[in-house]
Amino acid sequence: MWQTIVLGGLMAGNGLPRFIRGITRRRYPSALGHGPVPNLIAGWAGLVLGGLLLWWAHIDRHPELSFASVGASVLLIGLFHAGPGAFGRRDAHQ
Repeated sequence: MWQTIVLGGLMAGNGLPRFIRGITRRRYPSALGHGPVPNLIAGWAGLVLGGLLLWWAHIDRHPELSFASVGASVLLIGLFHAGPGAFGRRDAHQ
């Protein structure tokens, strides 16, 4: 059960920055393309899939474990995006 919750948190946490980049019309590397529309679609799909995984895991049955698992997985994917990211880090000063 906790694996599904962690995966749901990772999917939703990974979908959020892509969704935000899409609705703010900014480019961001994505499997579907780098433009705003592909990022919006990829982000929306990640959020929906993450929500479905969390619903399927019945998070209401174990709220403490669910909160901890989702919190840890969103933190991990956030640290990944803030650090090297999926496509490496490109500093604006170089």
